[in-house]
Amino acid sequence: MKYDVIIVGAGPGGIFCAYELVKNNKDLKVLLLEKGRSIEKRSCPKRKTGACVNCKPCSITTGFAGAGAFSDGKLSLSPDVGGNLPGILGYEETRRLIKKSDDVYLSFGADSHVYGLDRAEEIREIRRKAIIANLKLVECPIRHLGTEEGYRIYGLIQKHLEESGVTMVFNTMVEDIIIENGRAVGVTCSDGSQYTGDRIVCSVGREGADWFSGLCNRNGIETTPGTVDIGVRVEVRNEVMQELNDSLYEAKLIFHTPTFDDKVRTFCTNPSGEVATEYYEGGLAVVNGHAYKSAEYRTDNTNFAILVSKNFTKPFNTPIEYGKSIARLSNMLCGGRILVQTFGDFRRGRRTTDERLCRNNIIPTLKDAVPGDLSLVFPHRIMVDIEEMLVALDKVTPGIASEETLLYGVEVKFYSNRVVVGKDFQTSVERLYAIGDGAGVTRGLQQASANGLSVAETILKEL
Repeated sequence: MKYDVIIVGAGPGGIFCAYELVKNNKDLKVLLLEKGRSIEKRSCPKRKTGACVNCKPCSITTGFAGAGAFSDGKLSLSPDVGGNLPGILGYEETRRLIKKSDDVYLSFGADSHVYGLDRAEEIREIRRKAIIANLKLVECPIRHLGTEEGYRIYGLIQKHLEESGVTMVFNTMVEDIIIENGRAVGVTCSDGSQYTGDRIVCSVGREGADWFSGLCNRNGIETTPGTVDIGVRVEVRNEVMQELNDSLYEAKLIFHTPTFDDKVRTFCTNPSGEVATEYYEGGLAVVNGHAYKSAEYRTDNTNFAILVSKNFTKPFNTPIEYGKSIARLSNMLCGGRILVQTFGDFRRGRRTTDERLCRNNIIPTLKDAVPGDLSLVFPHRIMVDIEEMLVALDKVTPGIASEETLLYGVEVKFYSNRVVVGKDFQTSVERLYAIGDGAGVTRGLQQASANGLSVAETILKEL
């Protein structure tokens, strides 16, 4: 069968693209290809056994809804956060698409409460403290799905797409795009199958960024080196973060460090959450964090990421590999697991030991993390950036720079392969569209979802 639209990747971008296409044209033949499993078959054995068994592909990062299915499910409702859509589409158009995608989440049962719209006086005081510390507070309303609620909502969306006639093929890895006379006409898969279609939408997430980069190189698809974000996940007691958590849920703070003038930001705050491990292709372990809606899963700790943004110039053009190499070094030192160090030991340049970790007030929520020394992993420049950021944050919410604060490494965001696209998200190959985190266009659930709606609207106008 020849399809009208083939979508590669069933993350939020691909899902929302398919949703919008069949909503507005029930006769369209839409194929959604995903290398992972359908959502009801996604489960992580580590949650029961306490140890990773190296599932291939990893159910945490691949499958229907992508990494979003097991993330804490925060939807950033401001165009200022989560990607590059405003630079491509304009601020107001991005705002419209975010509102439209948010309405879809609400229609499938997302929590109607939005953080960051009330508590004006408290937010004003947080902003004042941030200014004194040379931090920029980016005010962004947040809708929190919660890890377990996000899984439920995406399950309902999968069922809706099935009932709407979208053909979904799981456990199928796309190997390449078929290009004839400068136009994308289909895809080839690792099992030998081929599918043809009038339009191809590549909607892979961060897990697929390296794959997409290779595909672009093979086929001469125009790209530009992007930014790689490298850093740590910080874990503190809830009491330390209470003011920020209650007022904003996720405080998005940006800092330019005094020593190197590097951009450093906070990312993905999880009040009462837990630190988690994500596994990428080849068993690469990186750190992340989750937060649940249900009270029975809540912890005494808050975790968030500190990410250092690094841009590279020619001749270097492999920022994804640079981030992976740092993560591999960390994995090498701790047997393929995540390294943890107290901030006190981090500043002294000494390895954290099991004995010192046991007497800590903060009990690690990632139980198989290995005490170690991050100075053996990070370049000196990134070490200085992280320390200076924590000292600045301590002026906003005292206690973050405590000796006992836990730092987990490495956290890396693999969205640095930036594909050159137009306002219709068409690449240099005709009728091949690139959207989402893996294309370097977005950096989160909401803008990825909005991106899917945008490219679907474009395709619908062309058909």
